[in-house]
Amino acid sequence: MALRHDMKFVKSFSRYEPAKLGYGALVGCLLISLGFLVLFKPYLSPLPISNLRSSMRAGLSMLIIENTGSSQRIESKNLQEQKTKCNLSDPRSDLCEIEGDIRIHGNSSMVFVASSEMGILARNESWKIRPYARKGDLFAMSAVKELSIKSLIGHEEAPNCTLNHNVPAVIFSIGGYTGNLFHDFTDVLIPLFITSRQFNGEVQFLITDYKPWWIIKYNPILKQLSRYEILDFDRDDRVHCFKSAVIGLRCHKELSIDPSKSPNGYSMYDFNEFLRNSYSLERAAPIQIGDGLGKKPRLLIISRKKSRSFTNEGEIVETAKSLGYEVVVAEAGVSSDLSKFAQIVNSCDVMMGVHGAGLTNLVFLPINAILIQIVPFGGLEWLSRTDFGKPAVDMKLRYLEYKIKMEESSLIKQYPRNHVVLRDPLSIHKQGWLALRSIYLDKQNVMLDVGRLRAILLKALELLHH
Repeated sequence: MALRHDMKFVKSFSRYEPAKLGYGALVGCLLISLGFLVLFKPYLSPLPISNLRSSMRAGLSMLIIENTGSSQRIESKNLQEQKTKCNLSDPRSDLCEIEGDIRIHGNSSMVFVASSEMGILARNESWKIRPYARKGDLFAMSAVKELSIKSLIGHEEAPNCTLNHNVPAVIFSIGGYTGNLFHDFTDVLIPLFITSRQFNGEVQFLITDYKPWWIIKYNPILKQLSRYEILDFDRDDRVHCFKSAVIGLRCHKELSIDPSKSPNGYSMYDFNEFLRNSYSLERAAPIQIGDGLGKKPRLLIISRKKSRSFTNEGEIVETAKSLGYEVVVAEAGVSSDLSKFAQIVNSCDVMMGVHGAGLTNLVFLPINAILIQIVPFGGLEWLSRTDFGKPAVDMKLRYLEYKIKMEESSLIKQYPRNHVVLRDPLSIHKQGWLALRSIYLDKQNVMLDVGRLRAILLKALELLHH
């Protein structure tokens, strides 16, 4: 989304002209103006000194634009220390941070920044933002409401406040791909933690594309991040006034956090600890085999029904039991009670499942537990590691991988062996995400070679000894 700025006053200068030329010209004009005032003072009516100071300060207000390629990072200030910072260069999400006289009218999707001074911010500028952390995905963003941010000259142009708030606002969307557990965490919950945890609950959430069932499902997380009742941005016809607001959410990467980019250096370890507190999860670490307590390690198998299901699930369970595991089989459906499922996951030491949204439940595993990801046939190693392999390591889990061979995939019954789907998966990748997903994710089930699986399960037991 491009920010529209009227930059006519700099058109005559080359983009490579030194910045000091502009400042020199401005200072020169001010000095000449002062000279005329001194020379012709006897012939002029008195000029209030407060007006002169105001004029000088307004002239020195600054708009800083740091070019970062196709997008920009904008920072605007005016006399009243109102400040707007919009980072439009991040590949994951657009984010605006505003301080000052902020008036929010959700029903019209408008955020007003009011100013009584004629600084650069107060030039009736406006820009638009979709507050959802997957901005490169046009399909996802088509389901996210666009908000307008508009700066105003004079308080008389701003709508009157209906409600004044003493805490900051965070405005975000739960449109896009929400309803899918992976996207709920990657696109909303983890970015919301990064953005709002620093306020220690003293923050007001305003949610656009509001879904009541989503709020209920994630209420344990939301109420830990904000002590205030969530506002339905789209249906609220009141004007909410704030002194500071964040529009959009910070997002670093899939299902993870980059501590170097997050406020106060938050990491995925901090997020996992936060989740354990939110859901009252008791276990912070898995069992250690050989500790003398004689407990069996618990293996959770994430079951799937529609696609990427285990066609020999019973054989897999028996193999695990023969190695000394206590086995739990559970399906992580959309309608699952997340609080109860979190307790099940946290009670286990090893979690295993085929690549898919159900593996997102790894966020509830104890630190140093083990994730075994079954990677479907079709050159999906990069996707599997990006979505769950690397995040697992960031969460201080141990990560193991089982790659499906062609003979273990149900695709071998759907296509002849010399078909491009089996012979050259990367050529299907080149056709785009929809082609890849429809074949290798939506149409594929797996039958694990229990001999190969046995070796992986033994490796997990070995890790639990340390």
